[in-house]
Amino acid sequence: MRSTQGVEKMRVLAAMSGGVDSAVAAARAVEAGHEVVGVHLALSRNPQTYRSGARGCCTLEDARDARRAADVIGIPFYVWDMAEQFHTDVVEDFVAEYAAGRTPNPCLRCNEKIKFAAVLDRAVALGFDAVVTGHHARLENGVLRRSVDLAKDQSYVLAVLTPEQLSRALFPLGNSTKAEVRAEAAARGLAVANKPDSHDICFIADGDTRRFLAERLGKQPGDIVDAETGEVLGRHDGAYAYTVGQRRGLGLTRPAPDGQRRYVLSITPVTNTVTVGPASALDVDLVRGKAAVWLTEKPTEPVECVVQMRAHGETIPATVTVEGTDLVARLHRPARGVAAGQAIVLYQPDPDGDIVLGSATIDQASRQLVNTA
Repeated sequence: MRSTQGVEKMRVLAAMSGGVDSAVAAARAVEAGHEVVGVHLALSRNPQTYRSGARGCCTLEDARDARRAADVIGIPFYVWDMAEQFHTDVVEDFVAEYAAGRTPNPCLRCNEKIKFAAVLDRAVALGFDAVVTGHHARLENGVLRRSVDLAKDQSYVLAVLTPEQLSRALFPLGNSTKAEVRAEAAARGLAVANKPDSHDICFIADGDTRRFLAERLGKQPGDIVDAETGEVLGRHDGAYAYTVGQRRGLGLTRPAPDGQRRYVLSITPVTNTVTVGPASALDVDLVRGKAAVWLTEKPTEPVECVVQMRAHGETIPATVTVEGTDLVARLHRPARGVAAGQAIVLYQPDPDGDIVLGSATIDQASRQLVNTA
């Protein structure tokens, strides 16, 4: 395959969500001399149920915005129906993960299963060399790096991709800030120049995750238990409605003896129990990740790096060792609110802290000998 990072002309498929980023990415691909075809992914079996009002990326409104942008750019445009696969690989996975006591990241799963698996496979089968998207990340000689706009960086949700998938990807926006992208869109006459960024989960129309899960999983009453005393402090209608680190919406009427807030420490689906306790009990310094993906050569020795465990979360220095297909990260200082089901992403330590080394799905987080230095 021809290099996706060189200047040689390629035939590329531009995934156009209907937002400003993907529109400018497609325009830049054309400007770079590539043969570009735009495609919008129809991800909802009922588009009216997805977020609208310039908030989502999967509605009829978004499809129309993408088509208008393609017309302005002057490229062919198609809509691909990916609704059934999106429902299975993203929506059903989301529900199943919460039912299992984990906290999934649906945007990460969409990138992994839809945009850079199903779409890329179809694109290659149709003779395209690469897929171009509006993600804010840099890809240089096969190396995935953070965007220059750290506030908009999306390398975290791209770290699940394999080196082979990245070899057929183009991220034209990685060296630009969001303000620069919007200014360029306006200069190009793209109507989406000032369209708000998408927020929240696109397939939950009103943003109420608890209600969404309750409608699909039903009421499953259980106990809310104090971690320190074992006392039952209250009841819940479904452990799936809680996530590690949560402190609001617990419905507890009695304060802790010391008057401090209580937080969700763990969810146990087998007993349908939500365990709560003080903020200090959230501290962990050992994180286990499963199904690791390495964007550099798989390490044979412990790796000193920095890790990120939530989208736009803080980075923490760590020593990572490989255990078969999994990894173990020993954090150099404690982290809070680390939830199973999220991704742990490894970055090169300073001065090259923007290079992605690999990722894994968090399976367990625990407290060992916490280094408070």
